[in-house]
Amino acid sequence: MAEASAVPQRRRDVPAGVIMVGMSAIAWWPAFSLGAWGEIFFDDLLALWAASTAAFVFVLVERKPVGGRLVRAFLLLLPSLWLVLNFVVDDDTQDLGIAILDLIGIAAVLVGIPFTLWVLVRIVWPDFAAETRRGTKWLIVLVVLGVAIVSFVLGLNQEHFLTCGDFAISGNSAPPGCTPGEG
Repeated sequence: MAEASAVPQRRRDVPAGVIMVGMSAIAWWPAFSLGAWGEIFFDDLLALWAASTAAFVFVLVERKPVGGRLVRAFLLLLPSLWLVLNFVVDDDTQDLGIAILDLIGIAAVLVGIPFTLWVLVRIVWPDFAAETRRGTKWLIVLVVLGVAIVSFVLGLNQEHFLTCGDFAISGNSAPPGCTPGEG
């Protein structure tokens, strides 16, 4: 009888594993680039903006109580707010506008990436919260956070295992401090 109950549990854990792997695959590059170059590149930020905008529209039309939807919708607008402020705030100024833009950019990344990923998981797998054990949810969070932290540290220490040539051949610019060499 123990075997029969193990099969449904395994089936529930497989999608959780796919989510864990997928979220880790999305999180590693922005974390690595932040470590290696000291910034998250525009293509990662615009990918976040595109995903959060699509999730925003979905959240607005889903059939759930308005209160929770509005909070989620507002959080999903952080990348859009960052994008709009980039058009409004002049890059040449060193005033409060730049500080606000930087703070919203940081919030868009720190809150926007994990929250957008979470909403996308809930869109793809609506019963995720109900069907997944709390321990499995925390495992997903810890693994993705761990991958992001290790990726950041790897980016900080890229000169120990990559060369400037490795970055050049991949189509990336060489980060500061990279080791000269062909790759």
